[in-house]
Amino acid sequence: MADVLLDAVLDTLKLLPFLFVTYLVLEFIEEKAEEGSLKLVRHSGVLGPVLGSALGLIPQCGFSASASSLFAQRLISAGTLIAVFLSTSDEMLPILISSAVPPLTILEILGVKLAVGMAAGLTADKLLRLCRHEGERVDLHQLCEEENCGCEEHGVFLSSLLHTLKIAAFILIINLSLGLVLHFVGQEKLSGLLLDRPVVGPVISGLVGLIPNCAASILITQLYVSGALSAGSMIAGLLTASGVGMLVLFRINRRAMRDNAKILGYVLVSGVAVGILMDLLGIAF
Repeated sequence: MADVLLDAVLDTLKLLPFLFVTYLVLEFIEEKAEEGSLKLVRHSGVLGPVLGSALGLIPQCGFSASASSLFAQRLISAGTLIAVFLSTSDEMLPILISSAVPPLTILEILGVKLAVGMAAGLTADKLLRLCRHEGERVDLHQLCEEENCGCEEHGVFLSSLLHTLKIAAFILIINLSLGLVLHFVGQEKLSGLLLDRPVVGPVISGLVGLIPNCAASILITQLYVSGALSAGSMIAGLLTASGVGMLVLFRINRRAMRDNAKILGYVLVSGVAVGILMDLLGIAF
């Protein structure tokens, strides 16, 4: 139980710098930026999903949480957010490196995540126009009113800190709850559901990847390294494993739940489809 609590606290602490910097920047934008400059940022075009997918490869899930906050303010497109979610590495890269996986294999896995993130993000923006016109922009002052925290009265620095602490407290509760579930259910039972199964494996792995906790990417990566998962199942789970990004999206973008549901569904279908396709084509790393 002590380990569960410690892991939950450490996972939450890792996010604090990213959340604080994000809210600090958003506070500054709301104080200084004019509507014209906001439109320029929102409509960054093709570079949004491309840059989002590249930045998502950095081995941490803090950027996905920050991207969710930016999307809630309509400062990035849905496609950019989707690209970040699909490419986010979370704990995958450190585990692959520590397990002595060949560098070429690691680069191939990262390349798949990068390509899928870019392609899915661009498709969402250009072809599907996902969430292009739906949903009201959520700014920090609206969030203050909804939370009734009075943080708008404390200046940019303290307001950003208060927003960070409130979101962090919410994430801590979720991390602790998930940790307790994994503790009592057991990793072995969960692993049994993910053993190499055609079609079913990528589907289950993709659903496990949606668990808003680094435990999902750790479990999936370790199973792949041990030979218990196919490359397709592994990719499906790691594509949907966006850390706490999806959790933060549903927490702060509550006025646009339809948009949130579309994004979640799009990420899940994209990850599972790529995983199934890899298994059917016999692609391995």
